[in-house]
Amino acid sequence: MSNPNFTTILSTTLNNYRKQLTDNIFGDRPLSNWLMANGRTRMLSGGVKIVEPLIYAAGQSGSYSGYDQLTITPQAGLTAAEFDWRQVYATIAISGIEEAQNNGKEAILNLLEAKIMQAEETLKEDVNDMLWGDGTGNSNKDWLGISALISGMDEGGVPARVGTASVGGIDGATQAYWNSVILGDADGTAVDLTLTELSRAYNSASKGNDRVDALFTTQTLFEAYEALLLPTVQRSHAKSADAGFDNLLFKGKPIFYDDDCPTGEVFGINSKYLTLVGHKDRWFKNSGFTDNTASSHASSGASTITDARYALITSYGNLTVRNRARHFRMVNYQPAS
Repeated sequence: MSNPNFTTILSTTLNNYRKQLTDNIFGDRPLSNWLMANGRTRMLSGGVKIVEPLIYAAGQSGSYSGYDQLTITPQAGLTAAEFDWRQVYATIAISGIEEAQNNGKEAILNLLEAKIMQAEETLKEDVNDMLWGDGTGNSNKDWLGISALISGMDEGGVPARVGTASVGGIDGATQAYWNSVILGDADGTAVDLTLTELSRAYNSASKGNDRVDALFTTQTLFEAYEALLLPTVQRSHAKSADAGFDNLLFKGKPIFYDDDCPTGEVFGINSKYLTLVGHKDRWFKNSGFTDNTASSHASSGASTITDARYALITSYGNLTVRNRARHFRMVNYQPAS
């Protein structure tokens, strides 16, 4: 006979694992780890949209003397980007035979640990893929990624947009401030990756001390950059290395590689302006385990039932941006010959 407290044990254990699950999902990939390590996560309690206030132009100021009249005309320059909530899920399924074969609390917990690990690894891959994407996957249901948020016009003879023009309800095709720094020609001849090109991208996306704080690329270009370094150059960001991520340094900022980074590209991000937003009540929350569930088939009128229990892990959130101009993207680059 199976354990009568099976559902309670499963649901309680899964709920207690919630924070560790979240940390593992976002802590095991370099991009999401960097955002979390720099405090770029925010939990909201609700709202129809995720709203990010923006300052896109200077206000009013100037010099004056004595009793000069000071202009106090209301100024433009403030707006907001609005982002949709996007949803992700993973399932945990335990069949009747698995339940019968794992009778006893210790066996149940061992089984659940394996099932959670499976769901965790699946979510790691799916979430990381989305954070690198443009949000159009699965009929525009995927979360936005940096391929959408870091976008602009490339350097080709006939400039072509790289990535997504309209993000957060603002169109970069008509609002020049809503564009990232883009180097390279997406549709033309590949460009050699050099220190000069990296410096040009980094400096163009910087303003004073408001600078890119991390770079991300492919393994191929990471190794190409490593080949450019002198043996005496400091090679890694210690904190990131301690977290298990191989990295190099450029102008004191870490460079990481990720398998999901688009081929031939280098991204420079300013984490000050990127935020991983989640719904505090639905942030990798589990539904608890259901009993065996029946489903009907409209075409035949028949019903079926599955000898299994199921739990859903669901999360509502999105990746948002408040300033696209302080990031860069290098497209169509290759190792220097």
